[in-house]
Amino acid sequence: MKATTRLPSDTSGRAGASRDGTLQHLGTSAIYTVISVVFLGLVYPLVMTGIAQLIFPAQAAGSYVYDRSGKIVGSDIIGQLWTKPQYFQGRPSAAGKNGYDPTNTGGTNLGPTSKKLIDSTRAAIVALRKANPNAAGPVPMDLVTSSGSGIDPDISPEGAYYQAPRVAQARHADAAVIRALIARHIHPRELGFLGEPHVNVLELNLALDAQR
Repeated sequence: MKATTRLPSDTSGRAGASRDGTLQHLGTSAIYTVISVVFLGLVYPLVMTGIAQLIFPAQAAGSYVYDRSGKIVGSDIIGQLWTKPQYFQGRPSAAGKNGYDPTNTGGTNLGPTSKKLIDSTRAAIVALRKANPNAAGPVPMDLVTSSGSGIDPDISPEGAYYQAPRVAQARHADAAVIRALIARHIHPRELGFLGEPHVNVLELNLALDAQR
């Protein structure tokens, strides 16, 4: 029987090829990472920002709202806290420590069965009814529950009409005039079917002051 001789395998060549392949993959990954960061993290945002400022300059700048003197009084996309009885009030807010914080937006994250949410909603209903003793009809839920962002600038038309008697009394105005003002500031559904009719609180309150 003839003996066979086995040649030693070239393990060093295979190891070298494996290292070369790994380095090639790492190099390709690094190149694509740099390209992605530059184009998606720098070029694309700059281009989109430039287009937005060109086509929608007011919205791109923050949708600022100005009073009659030209002073910035807020943004029509950020809700504010209104406490005086002569102004319409927006939705409650859970954004930030004291609410209405545009740098820390968010809701309560409480579920519908949460006792804390139920208790806080009941307390809000009691406070709303106390502040609006002459209001008619059921309490609009948007006036006693916070939005997901905590800075919703709008309320429902029902929420505005509910507050009309209080605002009229505080301003010594005819309630019919206040209701007519609300009607003129109701924004319909977008394109006729998107969203719900709403009233921008800041816009409405500025219109109230403009009537003086």
